Amino acid sequence: MSALRFAIAALLGGGIGGWGCGEGGGAAPPASGGTQPGVRLVTVDTATVDVPISLPAQLYVEHDALVYARTSGIVESIYVDLGSPVEAGQLLAQLEHVDQSIAMAHAEAEYDNARRVAERARELGKTRAIATADSEQAEADFQKAALTRQQAQRNYDLTRVTAPFTGVVTARAVRPRRLVAAGDSLFRVSALGPLRVSVHVPEGSGGRLGPGATGAVVGGDGTVVRATVIRASPAIDAASGTREVILQVAPGSALPPGASVTVRIATERRRVLVIPADAIAEQGYVLVWENGRPALRAVSVGATLADGRLEIVSGLALAEQVVRAP
Repeated sequence: MSALRFAIAALLGGGIGGWGCGEGGGAAPPASGGTQPGVRLVTVDTATVDVPISLPAQLYVEHDALVYARTSGIVESIYVDLGSPVEAGQLLAQLEHVDQSIAMAHAEAEYDNARRVAERARELGKTRAIATADSEQAEADFQKAALTRQQAQRNYDLTRVTAPFTGVVTARAVRPRRLVAAGDSLFRVSALGPLRVSVHVPEGSGGRLGPGATGAVVGGDGTVVRATVIRASPAIDAASGTREVILQVAPGSALPPGASVTVRIATERRRVLVIPADAIAEQGYVLVWENGRPALRAVSVGATLADGRLEIVSGLALAEQVVRAP
């Protein structure tokens, strides 16, 4: 038996007798306007349902940043690789820093000398054993030395490439012994959570959504994870008629940042076409009664209603008749 005849037999419980339906030499179908004895017909009807809104989106994390070179230089050492977990402030790479180290040592020595001179001047000033001009000059030299030391420390720190926050290295563009310029992208660091997703909900359905409302995030593999609204825009976007809603995924999810997901949130009321579930074959076919004979047609099925009937997304029209399994 062919696949088509198998689908028809499944709907009619094998009681189709000799209907050929394009499969060769059976008896003719009943005349137009009648039905085969034992065949039950059902009319495609409509129903009003509240269905969750499904919106495509992409998971993200708040802490996700490119790490740039803050000064030019040769890459001396790299301490992490793709996938390495890192802590906030952890050293990711080191640029050559000989000149910066020398400058910092020189500035440190100048600072210590200026500090000692300033301290002696303060002691002599208590007994008026030093001229006011000399005391003021000593303080000025000390302040200048402190700024020089601070700048030298800053220049040295710029050669150290560190993690901006705790996370994982998700990209590495730097190579050892390569010359980099200030502003070059070296790494990308991403936190693994909390996972968030942003969707734009139609005005009529998302008007009551606020912090604490719940929804669901469905991954590409069918994984369903609970999510909670943490922020909702108080304004409606005039161009799209939607408002932005941000949800946070429940902890423990195996979904990775950047994954494409479907967000189910709120509900919308709509009229849908429905037929009984037993009028649809497992293969997704129905038998439509047209001009006194059955015609096989593929349909797309949507939600299941509370009474067990199925929403028909496409393939049928209102008031058409379909064969129902006996």
